[in-house]
Amino acid sequence: MRCCRVELVASAFCSSLGSTRMRDAEDIMSRVRVAAFSLSADGFGAGPDQSLQNPLGKRGTELHEWFFPTRTFRTMIGKNDGSTDVDERFASAGNTGFGAFILGRNMFGPVRGAWPNEDWKGWWGDNPPYHRPTFVLTHHARDPIVMEGGTTFHFVTEGIEEALRRAKEAAGDADVKIGGGVSTVRQYLLAGLIDEMHFAISPVVLGKGEAMFKDIDLPALGFSVVDAVTTEKAMHLTLRKSPAS
Repeated sequence: MRCCRVELVASAFCSSLGSTRMRDAEDIMSRVRVAAFSLSADGFGAGPDQSLQNPLGKRGTELHEWFFPTRTFRTMIGKNDGSTDVDERFASAGNTGFGAFILGRNMFGPVRGAWPNEDWKGWWGDNPPYHRPTFVLTHHARDPIVMEGGTTFHFVTEGIEEALRRAKEAAGDADVKIGGGVSTVRQYLLAGLIDEMHFAISPVVLGKGEAMFKDIDLPALGFSVVDAVTTEKAMHLTLRKSPAS
């Protein structure tokens, strides 16, 4: 069961790890980005009733059908095959250019409330896929967890802006990834702290779940679509905030 859950959450990791375009030569400042985040056609980033058994919610795996065949995903689960097509380009881009990550408590695991013990260390086993400092938003303090491969989980109780300050400090000139879940992306989006977002829109409708854009006016926040690429399994949209916003 745990192996299966790890594979499911690995697919969401692409929502928890680029950009579809190369950075302009003059654009060398660290940015805050969402990348390779899967959504349904009706705007849901996870299905309803998330649980230990269904970390992506009911039918949540359907959002990631574009990702499962890619070489990036297959490598994450220890395989040496996978597609090298357009979807792979976007999947791979979701792993690059980041010096730090920010996750919500739900992305880190199913434990709610005060930490009952120190046993839970994430969905990913001893070597999580981040390989960089990773800041977890929580209301309950916990000591940092040093994992194999360069990932250290830092638990931030002072809110989203403090987590971003620490992530930027850790990232240096590299970008900061807002890895999810939906609630965390929404908080940073509404606070005006995200510069660019890439979403993979899967051709499914969930009807209910975690809605990404409910009551959010993207143009009012300064966002417009700067790139759109369609494959058999997803429409890849990149939205960027204008510098004046």
